[in-house]
Amino acid sequence: MQDQRKTEEKNSRHLIIQKTIDFVKATLHDAEAGHDWWHIRRVWKNTQLILKQHQADRLVCELAALLHDVADAKFHNGDEEIGPQIATKFLQDQALDPALISQVVYVIRHLSYKNSLEESTPRTPELDVVQDADRLDAMGAIGIARAFHYGGYKNREIYNPAIPAQIHLDKESYKTSNAPTINHFHEKLLRLKDLMNTSSAKQMAEQRHIFMEAFLQQFYAEWGDANEV
Repeated sequence: MQDQRKTEEKNSRHLIIQKTIDFVKATLHDAEAGHDWWHIRRVWKNTQLILKQHQADRLVCELAALLHDVADAKFHNGDEEIGPQIATKFLQDQALDPALISQVVYVIRHLSYKNSLEESTPRTPELDVVQDADRLDAMGAIGIARAFHYGGYKNREIYNPAIPAQIHLDKESYKTSNAPTINHFHEKLLRLKDLMNTSSAKQMAEQRHIFMEAFLQQFYAEWGDANEV
């Protein structure tokens, strides 16, 4: 009887995960490539890797990872409520436990880098896992590709020596920055390694951080003397 219950629970979990995948794929069909289904999939896979060593509610983590960027605020006029609202409605339509829905939406609402700049958010194991999984996808070769793709999408300069990088200490200055893409490395991406919550993510972040440092060293060497005409 107990084995049958476990099998039913496992099948139920697989079903909701697959429904969520289908929903996210359809919703993000035309999304900017740095925040599309493939980004979601990588964050989901990172979440699964971290869960091998970090204790947290697996279903909450996986659902939050899959739904975390279903409506990123920067593509919706800065509206930070539309994502949690869409995720909530989808999960309610699946007749899931309200307590589970609340946990998933809590993670979605608080995992972004910009929110962490001025929030003192109570930590949960699930938030730690999914936040790390998302931040890992902003690092390394993938992180570099995503940064320049988004910079091109926003028609930002690649680099301008006359515009120094700034460390944003508040959410609003970070949100409104239109600095060149290279500045984003100093303002966010190179800071992520030391912001990881879990031991496994810290280990994964090390190599990606080193790769970004090597990229920047090569970039500046190729750029040459900015004072030359």
